[in-house]
Amino acid sequence: MEEGMNALHDFGIQSTRYLQVNYRDSQDWFILVSQVADLRNAFFVLFPIWFHIQETVGIRLLWVAVVGDWLNLVFKWILFGQRPYWWVLDTDYYSNTSRPLIRQFPLTCETGPGSPSGHAMGTAGVYYVMVTSALFIFRGKKKPTYGFRCLRVGLWLGYGAVQLTVCLSRIYLAAHFPHQVVAGVLSGIAVAETFSHIQGIYHASLKKYFLITCFLLGFALGFYLLLKGLGVDLLWTLEKAKRWCERPEWVHIDTTPFASLFKNLGTLLGLGLAVNSSMYRDSCKGRLGKWLPFRLCSIVASLVFLHLFDSLKPPSQRELIFYALSFCKSAAVPFASASLIPYCLAQVLGQTHKKSL
Repeated sequence: MEEGMNALHDFGIQSTRYLQVNYRDSQDWFILVSQVADLRNAFFVLFPIWFHIQETVGIRLLWVAVVGDWLNLVFKWILFGQRPYWWVLDTDYYSNTSRPLIRQFPLTCETGPGSPSGHAMGTAGVYYVMVTSALFIFRGKKKPTYGFRCLRVGLWLGYGAVQLTVCLSRIYLAAHFPHQVVAGVLSGIAVAETFSHIQGIYHASLKKYFLITCFLLGFALGFYLLLKGLGVDLLWTLEKAKRWCERPEWVHIDTTPFASLFKNLGTLLGLGLAVNSSMYRDSCKGRLGKWLPFRLCSIVASLVFLHLFDSLKPPSQRELIFYALSFCKSAAVPFASASLIPYCLAQVLGQTHKKSL
């Protein structure tokens, strides 16, 4: 078993080495792809756009992103996946041969386990929601036309190209092995397809959001404490990252498993607060809610606000404070874009409309 995993890891190292040597000039491109594929863009960019185009798509997108990343954390804790940048320096597999030289980058030194890839899983799930939703919207209730078939082929080819690019990026940066990104893509698609059949998320009460958030948090913490009590340290990767990362400043608390957990759960609870608030009912569900200019204004205002809001970084000196503030900041993102900002716009546009009468 160990020999098989070593051979699999060696294949991954050779793949990373091949990409880094033969596509050295594409370094900036691969870094950009990993930055774009970060799940925060689903929360700060894609969710506001889709929510105000078609609410059900925005809601499903956020549920897939949050639950998918939560499952990714659980899978990582179960599978104990290595990461290329530390495995190649930590293993004795190359004791009789020269050790391959693998470059590291600012995005390389993530601190959690490596399997499955969170970037690949998140991108696969989120983009699957967007592609299937776009096809559903364009088709409507009509029989598929030739133009629609071409669109379907084009979107799925584009989807495949995006997933391939993200996977190659993560391998190039030595953040993941090839089998980890493949597992991430398959897991992301499975999560997205599952949520396409769950209708309860569109009308969930605030109580349900609260209970599900508590369950996800309790399960993750309980699982961690249970294994810790059995002598299994689920944070074993932190030592690996700090030991083998080329530069200490590249190891950041924002990439730890618990940082991901609290950000995701904050986002889910924030969505529950938003869609169950009176501000949401008075704006998005009010008389202006179906007016296209109002929706476009909500998208633009949300994107501008969230871009400015994202510049506020919680202090990272103390972990508990960082996690708490990350939870609150993440909860504010869907609440602002789905409730507060549309409400403020509705008030302004409503007053303008009255004055024009």
